[in-house]
Amino acid sequence: MNSKQGVAAFFAEKASELKFEDFLSDEVHWAKVGILDTIGVTLAGASEPCAEILSEVLAGSQGPSVVFGQSTTCSALDAAFINGTASHALDFDDCNNTMGGHPSVPILPALFALVDEREVSGKEFMTAYIAGFEVETKLAMMVNFHHYTKGWHPTATLGVFGAAAACARLLKLNVQQTQVALALAASGASGIKANFGSMTKPMHIGRCAREGLLAAKLAQAGYTANTSDVFEHPQGFFEVYNGTGLYDIERGLSAWADPFDILKPGIAIKQYPCCGSTHPAIDCAIELFHNNQINPQDIQSIEVWIHARRLQHTNRPEPRGELDAKFSVQYVVARALLEGCVSLAHFEDEAYGNDEVRALMRKINAQPYDETQFSAANHFGGEVRIKMRTGEVFETKVEQPLGRTSENPLPKDRLKKKFDLCGKGVISEQALEDLYTLVYSLETVSDMRKLTSLLKSH
Repeated sequence: MNSKQGVAAFFAEKASELKFEDFLSDEVHWAKVGILDTIGVTLAGASEPCAEILSEVLAGSQGPSVVFGQSTTCSALDAAFINGTASHALDFDDCNNTMGGHPSVPILPALFALVDEREVSGKEFMTAYIAGFEVETKLAMMVNFHHYTKGWHPTATLGVFGAAAACARLLKLNVQQTQVALALAASGASGIKANFGSMTKPMHIGRCAREGLLAAKLAQAGYTANTSDVFEHPQGFFEVYNGTGLYDIERGLSAWADPFDILKPGIAIKQYPCCGSTHPAIDCAIELFHNNQINPQDIQSIEVWIHARRLQHTNRPEPRGELDAKFSVQYVVARALLEGCVSLAHFEDEAYGNDEVRALMRKINAQPYDETQFSAANHFGGEVRIKMRTGEVFETKVEQPLGRTSENPLPKDRLKKKFDLCGKGVISEQALEDLYTLVYSLETVSDMRKLTSLLKSH
């Protein structure tokens, strides 16, 4: 970045100049993984109350954009809002270590809504997705993890910039227009962790996708915004959202595309439909379940350790609802120890109130780990120790959950199984198979509406 170029100008220039031909095959592969997984979890979340209520409130919206799992269409802005909310409804969507959140769901619902308005190729779609992914994660590199710890919901507060950059790229906006879109997005960045465990959390993502798309459309139409220093201004994004001395601009700028974040650390694919911060402990509990004969009634106590920053929003020994249970490390560990899995059904029909589960949860003590257990640089470890009434002890630990990075990927067959599970009963089995095939050959698709047409219920 030269001395006169601001952050918005830098991101706008870099995002605008990206070409599909510039990407490595591995980068394209991970884009397809993110797209496939997001389609699946959005279909699964389409019937959740947070998405259904939103659809009802927005009833009457007119336009060509598909609402996942429904037979109706609506305006692109409303489709981005509804589908974005559905995509995060189950907390089953992908994560990214740099972002401290979920990188794909702020972007893809906005792009899917936009492609129903115009002819867009698969190559153009993936280029826009990777551009938005890179903008939001390199911005995250500048502000995290203070931003995350302070209480902002990075998926929304940072994802809105990814959505704006991606939509601007898909609309073929020039550099100046893309700067406007990013500056507009700065006034649309919102989402606080106090609303975790409620319908409002997934709605953060719906609003974020809508705001990003709206920013790009307004920029295309000639709207104005502070393009010179919206990030650096004394009352701009960095100072307001982080504070003086609590961000590092150069750290993110110098890392642009070196490598692309979608490749490294990459996309973390979730195996369990709950807060990713609980996943290391779930992995440990499932391993103990399968490797030992443990009678839950004979357990005296259970110790669980995860990173302090992650424990802050997952230490919920008495979950008060299905969504709250998704953030309770005590609940998910109890489920894993009792059944050897954590599934969608565990967050339905007041399953969190099961007497056997509640009895086991009361034996669980969750606490932050220290440097004697994991290195100071490891934010993703987990450890579980079970003490039996006989005095016998079972324990295990993981450095990170399976699928957390591109170097520790979820096997392709498990990704397919998850995709099928999410889409089953929402759309036809044939449509699911066709979607899977299309995503993995996306560079050959000339019109993305071929794909979005399969997302409707019939």
